[in-house]
Amino acid sequence: MSFYIGREASKLWKRICAETITEINLLLENWKYLLAGLVCQYIHGLAARGVHYLHKPGPTLQDIGFMILPELGQEKAYISETLFTFIFVSFVLWTFHPFILKSRKIYTVLIWCRVLAFLVVSQFLRVVTFYSTQLPGPNYHCREGSKLATLPHPDSVLEVLLINFPRGVLYGCGDLIFSSHMIFTLVFVRTYQKYGVRRSIKQVAWYTVNLVVFFVDKKLAELPDRSIAAATLLPLSTKDKDGRTKEENHKLLNGNSGDPADRRQRTQVNGKIMEDVNTIHHPDSAMNGA
Repeated sequence: MSFYIGREASKLWKRICAETITEINLLLENWKYLLAGLVCQYIHGLAARGVHYLHKPGPTLQDIGFMILPELGQEKAYISETLFTFIFVSFVLWTFHPFILKSRKIYTVLIWCRVLAFLVVSQFLRVVTFYSTQLPGPNYHCREGSKLATLPHPDSVLEVLLINFPRGVLYGCGDLIFSSHMIFTLVFVRTYQKYGVRRSIKQVAWYTVNLVVFFVDKKLAELPDRSIAAATLLPLSTKDKDGRTKEENHKLLNGNSGDPADRRQRTQVNGKIMEDVNTIHHPDSAMNGA
């Protein structure tokens, strides 16, 4: 038993070392993209902190989600963050599985380059949206009467730049549209759906959006190409008709109807174009030496 454990441990160590060398080489090639993605994460947090200074608490807006699902309550507010933390941590651990497992389909560095690219674009749109449309936050710490609903004017620029991490991230207000948690969740789920290998995990019910996209892309018939359909279905314009008429006239003047089968050799006699196959040789002309 100890011999088997030692042998497997040796294989695992060799696999980790080989994968580490490969990932280091990829990191040396792509570190700029990873660094840029991490910097953008900080800028996104800074923007969310900034909109909190502009937040004005007010009555909770009517939402069909709140009507259908009851509030968890302040005592059970941890359930939402616990679920998100589970998804986040499980995805991070999955991206490092090539260091341990034999069945590996991805490179850790490259998958994070892709994930960060999606996050940066989505978060840029999010920042533009929540600065354009500011709504009163429905969370408990964002409602009227809460001390955290509004932030006092910062005493220094450093106070803004530090964004009061992690408290400032967990208790932010004003950055409602659209949810940062959903951005991370959908990006992680879509990434695993494309590159993951465990089918049982792919079939769980928390990726409804991915399921819809799958059926639209894979199951429904593709729309016809309008550029091809327009050429056969749409009526010709006056310009097109004139162009086609000129082209037909040009072919007739050259003695060619445009039919490939009609491209026969023609000879000219006394200023007239005659086809060889239709040339009639009269006996009189032959006798006169013509």
